[in-house]
Amino acid sequence: MNTTPFSKKKTPTQAKPSKVEKAKEGGRFLRGTVAETLAGDKDRFSPDDVQLLKFHGVYQQDDRDLRKERRKKGLGKHWQFMMRVALPAGIMTAGQYLRLDQVADRLADGSLRITTRQGIQFHGVLKGDLKAAVAEINDSLMTTLGACGDVERNVMACPAPIDDPAHRAVQELAEEISRQLRPRSGAYHEIWIDGEKTVSTKPPEPAAEEEDFYGATYLPRKLKTGVALENDNCIDIFSYDVGLVGMLEDDEIVGYNLLVGGGLGMTHNKPETVARLAEPLGYVEPGDAVEAVRTVAAIFRDHGNRSNRRQARLKYLLERWGLERFRREFERRAPFRLQPPRQMGRLPFHDHLGTQRQGDGRWFYGLFVQNGRITDREGKQLRTALRRIVQELSPGVHATAQQSLLLTGLDLPSLERVKGLLREHGVEEAGQLTQVRRHSMACPALPTCGLALGESERLLPSVLQELERELDELGLKSSPLTVRMTGCPNGCARPYTADLAFVARSPSTYHVFVGGRLEGDRIADLFAADVKPRDFLETLRPLLRLWSSQRRRGESLGDFYQRRLGDGSHRRRITGKEEPTQARLHSLEVAL
Repeated sequence: MNTTPFSKKKTPTQAKPSKVEKAKEGGRFLRGTVAETLAGDKDRFSPDDVQLLKFHGVYQQDDRDLRKERRKKGLGKHWQFMMRVALPAGIMTAGQYLRLDQVADRLADGSLRITTRQGIQFHGVLKGDLKAAVAEINDSLMTTLGACGDVERNVMACPAPIDDPAHRAVQELAEEISRQLRPRSGAYHEIWIDGEKTVSTKPPEPAAEEEDFYGATYLPRKLKTGVALENDNCIDIFSYDVGLVGMLEDDEIVGYNLLVGGGLGMTHNKPETVARLAEPLGYVEPGDAVEAVRTVAAIFRDHGNRSNRRQARLKYLLERWGLERFRREFERRAPFRLQPPRQMGRLPFHDHLGTQRQGDGRWFYGLFVQNGRITDREGKQLRTALRRIVQELSPGVHATAQQSLLLTGLDLPSLERVKGLLREHGVEEAGQLTQVRRHSMACPALPTCGLALGESERLLPSVLQELERELDELGLKSSPLTVRMTGCPNGCARPYTADLAFVARSPSTYHVFVGGRLEGDRIADLFAADVKPRDFLETLRPLLRLWSSQRRRGESLGDFYQRRLGDGSHRRRITGKEEPTQARLHSLEVAL
């Protein structure tokens, strides 16, 4: 067990705690007055309880599309809630998926949304339906506990059901880290399950009234952890607070490179905020991997910034201390020897879409889900198709870090049946997708996210259509290209590691970033600032034309940009006050 339990000794960064810290401290280990409000007539929760709700996997929101109309009628906001299910490595059974599908119908807005962190979200849940929804999820041996809040979040790992020791190991490790670092307070079961416990959320030891690891104020902010393989980085391992990269010999994991300090959220016009990639801290034996994550979490717990939420992520502790000081503190606390990190090459990316062998005589099928939204639309009945497939064939259902699904454990007749049902319901196969669409992602943004400055999920499809036409004309239709969009600079869809990204700056303008790549191991540059959506293509056309005429064989947009216009650095940072690089493009055009 970790030798550094929670300490009440305050550090300088804890001297003037933020409002959120005060809410946690007075929240009675996540209880607050949540149960009382649930039982009462109010349509929303108090500000302090809103912060505590996040630990339970619930966000209070309102329908922002209705704000103006309701204001004219003298009405307040239309309050509703987002619920998130934590799924280590994104893994669900057929029965679990069908229960979530039922929750979407009866208690939410009729859609399910796959997150970029392998969870499932529901939107439009009304206060009166919250308890029933959480209880039903818990009854299916899943949980919303720890899907949000200042704790270890959903632990990610490659979800591919490849029958080799390495893939099995990273999925099992994700589950164990999640189990060990899940909050132990009994508040979740008291509030939502009337004190009952099920296998999915039962801690490894009896729950204590106080959190023996987290303490009353938990972590300074969220901690995101992922487990990847040196031959399969489908989860963007460099974007996490803590990363474990399985190092292989003969297809078996012999140990893990431990990465720390990643995180892509920042704030416009706040130069003290940064998007940053994780960097190697050391190498740990397989049996020490869970304890390595606990040790990093303990350091963050005790030394993270608790007065300024914008500076409260682990990456800012790394910025302040430097890697060497952090390593010394880790070695002081860890009950094992931290070895020097092993050499890693460029980690390959796999999206696992289309028809794939599992290695055990069975198959799995990777299904592209645009922006993670599982719903039925005219001409494309995705949700109905999935329901029929899962009801009829009972495959495993695994969520990917790219917001798609893997349907697993299929024999050949079942595989063909999957494809037939998808065609029957107007759902395209992976081979029919353009590269730019296949590797695209967006966050929900408007109308549900309270932080959104502009559109994302609703805007990206039309932007992709314009890009597809332009790329086709330039002969770039099959060239590798990652496109991502977010409604604010917090980076939920990982825009800052993409070849091309659009980040909302205001309701009508976006910053355009260029220079990352599929592997997620390089930070992009701010290419153009405050661009209106109608001007995206005009802004990018000169760069796309140069890419078409000057690229090397198989060269992605991000690689081309870095070779001709960027500095090629992988370990640079984006701050909240960047200077656009578009002027370099004009200089290059003149030179050519």
